[in-house]
Amino acid sequence: MTMFFDPFRELDRVAGTLLDRRESPRLMPMDVYRDGDHYVLTADLPGVDPGSVDVDVDGQLLTIRAERTPRSQEGVQWLTRERPAGTYLRQLTLGKDIDTEGISAHYENGVLSVMIPVLEKAKPRKIAVETTPSRAEVTA
Repeated sequence: MTMFFDPFRELDRVAGTLLDRRESPRLMPMDVYRDGDHYVLTADLPGVDPGSVDVDVDGQLLTIRAERTPRSQEGVQWLTRERPAGTYLRQLTLGKDIDTEGISAHYENGVLSVMIPVLEKAKPRKIAVETTPSRAEVTA
């Protein structure tokens, strides 16, 4: 097996290893968008056991936690190990117009999807425009 040595990549790897604190939570990349009357949050959690994913709401604070455990095999000599293991954590403050009782989550293929519905009072609505009856013209 041919291996190329890149000193800058190696320096980055060593610095990352030295500065990496295993007990600190990892950041999970996510997207949030509005689709009609609800928001959709998608977070990338590849390799995470679905049983370790925890989504909870406390007041207006949405918390997502997950954990990826490292693979450890007896007698294996690692050549490189770049996939981080540990705890992933993300907290978001939700607006007051969110239906916190209706939040649902689904995990599939390493992607967590959280559906966040908007309260009925916060949904866009059409306002009817009323007109006054026209007055009869008086001629003299």
